[in-house]
Amino acid sequence: MKPSRLDAVLDSLLEQRWPAFVWGAPGIGKSSLIHAIAQRRGLPVVDLRASLLDPTDLRGIPALENGRTAWYPPAFLPRPENPPGILFLDEINAAPPLVQASLYQLVLDRRVGEYELPPGWWIVAAGNRQQDRAVTFRMSSALANRFVHLQLEVDIDDWRTWALGHGIEPLVIGFIGVRPGLLQQEPGETPAFATPRSWEMVSDVIRRFGSVTACRDVLPGIIGEGPAIELQKFARQAVQETALRDLVSHPGTATLPRALDELYLVTSWFAAHGKDKAVLKSAAVLLDRLPPEFAVVLARDMLKTNTSFVREPGYKEFLKRHGKLLAT
Repeated sequence: MKPSRLDAVLDSLLEQRWPAFVWGAPGIGKSSLIHAIAQRRGLPVVDLRASLLDPTDLRGIPALENGRTAWYPPAFLPRPENPPGILFLDEINAAPPLVQASLYQLVLDRRVGEYELPPGWWIVAAGNRQQDRAVTFRMSSALANRFVHLQLEVDIDDWRTWALGHGIEPLVIGFIGVRPGLLQQEPGETPAFATPRSWEMVSDVIRRFGSVTACRDVLPGIIGEGPAIELQKFARQAVQETALRDLVSHPGTATLPRALDELYLVTSWFAAHGKDKAVLKSAAVLLDRLPPEFAVVLARDMLKTNTSFVREPGYKEFLKRHGKLLAT
């Protein structure tokens, strides 16, 4: 399921006791999604990397008390005095079988030996799939049967919404609009390959170096040789910043690009700068000049960036003419 649907599903599952397991390829945002839900609800997260545990770590350390052995649970597990939250078992299937076996009782019965998970705490796990060439061990059927299993898949519309909200470089957003198949690639023989996480890295690197040209020898080490070459070609042909600023100053008369890749960059750039009042007003004027399919993209993205866009006269007129397109 796509991220927005998985987010809603996990939000609902939080209200019951059964733990959930989120499966997905490396770098598509499994951990980020869990932390985002916790932040939205104001819940603390205990992020426990199962792959770093030894089989005896969860049980704790034994000590003599009144002639009997008592077990002192590890400090990383939630205590009764802690507020309710999420116990996140990340990389659980990267843990060896003996560690997985040590999790059986915790996952199903919410206890390990003498330790009991406090009320209000919810268990959720995440892991990579075996076909993604990540370090994984086969999960035993006994442990797997203790979870509600959910498959996370990449979705271009969800990623675009996320990218606009997290300040991803408009050039990167525009490029993925033209080449959506490069948002997520299967791992190859080289260590670098394209994922939503690596495109975020590309955005940060471009900003740090100042341009795609300045970091062209770095990009293949983030997203692989093929996507890096395509991104450089896109950047060379992209609308320049001066032309974009001219569209802001003169949205009714400035020359509007016609090539598809340039139009994708225009919509991404305007949406990324949608908090600016001048950009907001000029975007509403551009709706009447853009091809309808790109005007719809711009309208939707501007609303995600700045909800006050609904008050712009240009948007209201566009809504009257193309309301059905916006609704699809």
